[in-house]
Amino acid sequence: MSEPILVTRALTKKYGGAAAVEGVDLYIEKGQIYGLVGRNGAGKTTIIRMLTAQTVPTSGEIELFGETDEKGISAARARVGAMVEIPSFYPYLTARENLEYYRRQRGIPGEACVDRALEQVGLHDAGKKKFKQFSLGMKQRLGLALALMNHPDLLLLDEPINGLDPEGIVEFRSILLELNRQRETTILISSHILSELSNIATHYGFLDQGRMLEQVSAGRLSEKCRACLQLTVDDASRAALVLEQRLGTRDYEVLPGNILRLYHFLDCPQDVTAALVEAGVALFSAENKNTTLEDYFLSLIGGVRHG
Repeated sequence: MSEPILVTRALTKKYGGAAAVEGVDLYIEKGQIYGLVGRNGAGKTTIIRMLTAQTVPTSGEIELFGETDEKGISAARARVGAMVEIPSFYPYLTARENLEYYRRQRGIPGEACVDRALEQVGLHDAGKKKFKQFSLGMKQRLGLALALMNHPDLLLLDEPINGLDPEGIVEFRSILLELNRQRETTILISSHILSELSNIATHYGFLDQGRMLEQVSAGRLSEKCRACLQLTVDDASRAALVLEQRLGTRDYEVLPGNILRLYHFLDCPQDVTAALVEAGVALFSAENKNTTLEDYFLSLIGGVRHG
């Protein structure tokens, strides 16, 4: 097992009596690309703001690079780069001029870090183009460059691909993969665009209504998101009994809308449909499907897992 870079224990943030984040345990190891999955309002941004000291937790613990006390965590944050939203860049300055301003403001030593960061995000040839002339993709890349100026070991990104066109998403993904593979930069990236996370994440944390539902590796998730026979019936509970009692399997899950996903009998679906019909279960449809990341997330927040 690799060394833990970031650990949270029962991390909680309440506003008044309502919990935006409640009892969240994160565990991220060196070199991982951790996808924090959740719908808008699930608590993703609040978590990242607590990790970057922009928001004070109501309760819980944060362990960062092995540091757990306030002084140690504060020092460890020097090894963290973050992009929570596009920073307030000056519209009439170039990419380099904007980064140089922030370098001096933040006390980051050496001008070379500016050119290195621009090179990493592909903005080294932006020339004299002013920020106001940048596309959204260029603005996002400049925000990433700012997060990279301190040569971070951990990168925290909140919805960085939101609003980007397909070309911009591909460019951003390539940058992150290169950082991870060449520099072993550990990355926490939150997003509700689940299909895109599946192209880069090595591990996932599924968040809903401020609570962590599950943490899983990409490999283990691939096993769970395997081919299935999807059944739509009139009574999911009765159909589940048929699967267990007549066909002897619990390798299935129940989703909202009287839908079942069966991961057994894929080579003989006729046996399943026959058993259901004989038991008096109305079968509306039966089709072979591959479970996507979106499907799996929906099953977590609305379905019941068996097996």
